[in-house]
Amino acid sequence: MGSPNAGETDPKTDSIDDTRHESGSDTDSNTDCDRDDLPLPLPAPGLSQFEEGEKVLAKHKDCFYEAKVLTVEYQVNKWKYFVHYIGWNKSWDEWKGVECLLKHTEENIEKQKELGVKQGVKSAMAWKVSKMKPRSPNVARGRKRKQDSVDTVISPLEKNVVPSDNLLNFHIPPALRKQLIDDCEFVTQLHKLVQLPRSPNVDDIFKKYIDSKTKKHGRVTDSVEEVLKGLRCYFNKALPVMLLYNNERKQYEETVSVDVSPSAVYGAEHLLRLFVKLPELLVHVNMTEETLKELQDNFVDILRFLRKNQSVFFVSTYKAVEEMKKED
Repeated sequence: MGSPNAGETDPKTDSIDDTRHESGSDTDSNTDCDRDDLPLPLPAPGLSQFEEGEKVLAKHKDCFYEAKVLTVEYQVNKWKYFVHYIGWNKSWDEWKGVECLLKHTEENIEKQKELGVKQGVKSAMAWKVSKMKPRSPNVARGRKRKQDSVDTVISPLEKNVVPSDNLLNFHIPPALRKQLIDDCEFVTQLHKLVQLPRSPNVDDIFKKYIDSKTKKHGRVTDSVEEVLKGLRCYFNKALPVMLLYNNERKQYEETVSVDVSPSAVYGAEHLLRLFVKLPELLVHVNMTEETLKELQDNFVDILRFLRKNQSVFFVSTYKAVEEMKKED
């Protein structure tokens, strides 16, 4: 996967002959014709439902995302569409059949939102995981820090964060911001990785958070449990899409299988990356001012919990792939 900041160019469009498509051997002939006559052409295919340059909703791994049709071709007796997912690097461009595309209409967009809820993405705060745009992982190259001040350094994960229409705004504590920068440098510059599976993993951390709230207040409110469920769902959806650096992808593919959730494999290092992306992921979610305030307070409290347990939750040593293989 390339950097999300890389320039994108549309692939060249092959010319399409809509009037003639031959099948079978070109030596077949019609006995009523002279032998010099060409084989009879097949009927022209029906009109394509989508055009080049048209904005559509394209299906990718059971979810529909905004895309643009780059090329239209009639292949093997059916229309095929080469689409580019808006917001993704061009490496994700792919061919799709008509059954995988929908017209980009408000009605279809609303249907997909409802589908996301029916599939179990439920929340009192109307979190819509299905609305998450399939962006390529932020694999912007790490760079050396010019100053030691954390406030003057921006992690590559933060470069493309979109300001939220809902003004979702919370500050990551300076110690955790430094953790993000160190994390970036270990992975992108020193080419070292967090050894997996992590202990505690994300699921463990959320359980410990609930235990700490219960110990302090005697119980955990439904809203806190709802937030944790939403965070876990977002983490599992977002990790392979936008929380990995390029040189972590092979490790992900070797470690996470279909029946294993990322939250059971990854730990605090990658969970912290999610908090950087949350304003972007929630930018289109409509929330009341009261709900927004409650959500922000919960995020701040969870970050405070991560900071308080930083020495326990985060690894102090990243390892080269060769070191991990020797230990195995």
